[in-house]
Amino acid sequence: MIDIQLLRKDLDVVAARLAERKFILDKDKFIMLESDRKQVQSRTEELQAKRNQLAKAVGMKKGKGEDASAEIAESTAVNNELQTLTERLSVLQAQLNDFLMNIPNIPHESVPSGKDETDNQEILRWGQIPQFDFSVKDHVDLALGFGLDFDAAVKVTGSRFAVMHGSIARLHRALAQFMLNAHADAGYNEVNVPLIVNADSMRGTGQLPKFEADLFKVPRKVGGDDQDESNEVTYENFYLIPTAEVPVTNLMRDTITPAEQLPKRFVAHTPCFRSEAGSYGRDTRGMIRQHQFEKVELVQITKPDDSEQALESLTLQAESILQQLNLPYRKVLLCTGDMGFGSTKTYDLEVWLPAQNTYREISSCSNMGDFQARRMQARFKSGQGKPELVHTLNGSGLAVGRTLVAVLENYQQADGSIKIPQALQAFMGGIEVMKA
Repeated sequence: MIDIQLLRKDLDVVAARLAERKFILDKDKFIMLESDRKQVQSRTEELQAKRNQLAKAVGMKKGKGEDASAEIAESTAVNNELQTLTERLSVLQAQLNDFLMNIPNIPHESVPSGKDETDNQEILRWGQIPQFDFSVKDHVDLALGFGLDFDAAVKVTGSRFAVMHGSIARLHRALAQFMLNAHADAGYNEVNVPLIVNADSMRGTGQLPKFEADLFKVPRKVGGDDQDESNEVTYENFYLIPTAEVPVTNLMRDTITPAEQLPKRFVAHTPCFRSEAGSYGRDTRGMIRQHQFEKVELVQITKPDDSEQALESLTLQAESILQQLNLPYRKVLLCTGDMGFGSTKTYDLEVWLPAQNTYREISSCSNMGDFQARRMQARFKSGQGKPELVHTLNGSGLAVGRTLVAVLENYQQADGSIKIPQALQAFMGGIEVMKA
């Protein structure tokens, strides 16, 4: 979440920057909450001082054998009011925290203003778009002959899942292994993390409370006995991860890292789960938008002064996968109206899909600044200095299923076979061409 001091110092400027990303800050609500908080906190501090004075007065009078009943009575009244105000202050602070939790990050000054994806800024294009002398097929028609089975997935689970057999399953696995090896060789620390996380982790990286409808919940009974009516049954919500960003970044939650140990670079390969409420009808054919998919995720934890350069290096690392696979892509800087909730600056990498005759997103690389770190209390410390918030960054390196789609479509042959990119051949047992 953003620093509340920014709102206290220059509310109008913050509101204007947030308006560029289509978020209307309720300034009146903040002013009301903040005014109440200051009033209650000021009175609380006055009463605390008064309580201390009375305690000393009572002690002095008792020490002299004098009557302290008046001071004791006043102390009781002060303590009663103080308890009421302390409870009120706690409620106000919780309301302010909830208010902050729903405010998106402030765009970096280098982010272009814009209303939607049409205002994104193209940074570069890489690679040659393939030319075909035959009618190209999309990845669904291509992959069905190689073992992609949507009907089986519907039977086992439901729509927007996939089963892969044989060569297509091997190619999917080869892509993930290739990506992991490439990133580990580049200095990223490979981690294997839980696929189910608690609510604190989801709040830490910004999925909660705003995006709860897009998550798969896993309720777990934590108290009571459903066979005993005298005991109340209680549940705690866990969640399937929507991205490895959540468990990996939360490794830093409630920690203070020595400055000399930064930056930290992590890579993780996981399944990801998204219910994507309200997205039905968009990209539901094939593997572009599924409820379960796999990603290789890159995460960096840096000092604040290093995060801008870290975003460039993290994005280049994701780009290196596309380049090694010789897949044409473009890099775009997202405008204020198209950014993710927690990001202060984001580059999207979009791979060329011949069947759609366009570029489609395959990776988002974002600098979150201290937005997540403030939620997680992830900090670093230099020497005897005061702990400071780290900056967090993440990006797909890459989405495995979408990379599979891109390989199938860009490397298809007239006879329906698929050439295997040279970088993957070692992971495919030396196979150069995949035939149905």
